Amino acid sequence: MKKIAVFGDPRMALEALARFDKETCVAVYAAQNRHDAEFIGAQGFASEVVDFRDDGALHAFGIGVDIDYLFCFFAADSDNVFLTISARTLDKNLSIIATVDDPDSAEKLSAAGANKIIDPYEITGRKTYEMLTKPEITHILDQSVHRRHTLNIAEVEIPEGSWLENRKTSTLRLNERHNLILLGVVDRELGDRLHFVVGDKEHILNNRDVLVVMGPARDIKSFKEALIRTDTA
Repeated sequence: MKKIAVFGDPRMALEALARFDKETCVAVYAAQNRHDAEFIGAQGFASEVVDFRDDGALHAFGIGVDIDYLFCFFAADSDNVFLTISARTLDKNLSIIATVDDPDSAEKLSAAGANKIIDPYEITGRKTYEMLTKPEITHILDQSVHRRHTLNIAEVEIPEGSWLENRKTSTLRLNERHNLILLGVVDRELGDRLHFVVGDKEHILNNRDVLVVMGPARDIKSFKEALIRTDTA
């Protein structure tokens, strides 16, 4: 079981906590105060008050001990940078994901040791653009609303021997074949950065590349199962 720690804005943290797979990971929220801890606890998630500016408190919480993933969701970029530096000092192998409010702070977060940096404004803008320009996305969203399906976002790593190897992202047509929306690609040849499908270059897929998709949970599950096949899905 992977262990995940979530710091920062309780509302954003709650959205993340609700989407983690309880069968494969254990997640806990590190609150700044008792009120936020009680709020998250009331929603059914583990939480405790942690002073993120105290290295001893971070270590006691599990950073550098058994935490595998750290999410930094503070509203202030300076707090995310501070936590990232502290956590990276305690654990060189920790996977750190942080949000950024000011794009100029992304470089600081990267230098501090963040593995992935999320710009909520960029994601929102690109998703809006997708909805306005691609009717298949509206179709999937309408299906989810009318059939009461919950949309999920998932990272899907391409296994060796998959039918997706050597395919171009523009030819996938996941909306037609799997009722999914392709949001972006992590092209390992270019590093660990997420490349959004809107406005970015064409990608030739290889094993270990990661597709970021959005859609109903059952369709994501079916897509993952289809990837181990060698024929075209």
